[in-house]
Amino acid sequence: MNSERLINTFLDLVKINSVSKDEKSLALELKSRLEKMGFETYIDDADKKSGSNTGNLIAKLKGNKNVPPIMLSAHMDTVNPGYNIKPQIIDGVIRSDGTTILGADDKAGIAAILEAVTYIIENNIPHGPIEIVFTICEEIGLLGAKYLDHSKLQSKHAFVFDSSGEVGTVIIQGPAQKLINASIKGKAAHAGLNPEKGIDAIATAAKAISNMKLGRIDNETTANVGIIRGGHSTNIVCDLLELEAEARSLKTEKLDNQVKHMIQCLEDECKKAHAQLEIDIQDCYDEFSIDLNDPILKIVESAMKNAGIDYKPTSTGGGSDTNILNKSGIKAVTLGIGMTNSHSTEEFITIDSLEKTALFIESLIKEMK
Repeated sequence: MNSERLINTFLDLVKINSVSKDEKSLALELKSRLEKMGFETYIDDADKKSGSNTGNLIAKLKGNKNVPPIMLSAHMDTVNPGYNIKPQIIDGVIRSDGTTILGADDKAGIAAILEAVTYIIENNIPHGPIEIVFTICEEIGLLGAKYLDHSKLQSKHAFVFDSSGEVGTVIIQGPAQKLINASIKGKAAHAGLNPEKGIDAIATAAKAISNMKLGRIDNETTANVGIIRGGHSTNIVCDLLELEAEARSLKTEKLDNQVKHMIQCLEDECKKAHAQLEIDIQDCYDEFSIDLNDPILKIVESAMKNAGIDYKPTSTGGGSDTNILNKSGIKAVTLGIGMTNSHSTEEFITIDSLEKTALFIESLIKEMK
């Protein structure tokens, strides 16, 4: 590995703005880099359904040995605050200046993929077909993966470099997620003169939420109320409140039961208050679970051993493109790349993690048989 090149690539990438739905500049930069390396590139039409200013970037390199193709993937988008990132290196750790995220989620994955493939090509190391997929809008519902053009892909195995945890972490189980969007319609009244004539949407929601089981439900299930909007003035009984919540579980039955419970809490309190309730349930993605004896994990374990990395299979409570890929027929696992405190201005990654990720990807490409 060329550590200096790897670091510079990562620093260059995090400086390119790519907040969800604004990934075009990064996609074009990556497209150019990959074409110079000999890849054939495509940008699919996922933008038309996702609302982004670009589609997913798909790149393909022909192999020089007869082995199955390998798919390497990471996502291009970041969360906010993600504009004008100024990375800095202090004692082997890369951070932002503290006013933004860093963007290691997931540009560390992208940089490591680029470095590993560059090394393979430069050193004429035999390899099978390589397919790279850099997706859009992962952070806002895995939209890029949902609308990915599979007609451009041949790989049956995908390796998604997009997890916290040290390098060696292998996500073999992930949850399904559902969103609950609720609207509570009450009745406005003057809060000082005749509040009893109103129907308070805020109070109704508060009672419903207080009855909900939230947070860590069990070791497989979580739930959260994340957004509440309502009210116009302190002297008006609130007549409309909008609420957004979610539930996740590694088991579909548990997820369904949790969602039913949360809806029941809302229905019960709205009935008591004579408020109107409208609910929309959105299925975000399905759960996935990979057997420890599955061939894809044998590939990962062997590649890690050859790269001197400890193999640590585990589960996660978060979603990733892996959920969508497994549902679509491509066996996929998510790999830890060492990013820490993602989605915050405290985000960081060590240079050691970047290097280990690139070394592992090189070993993974070699491992395909």
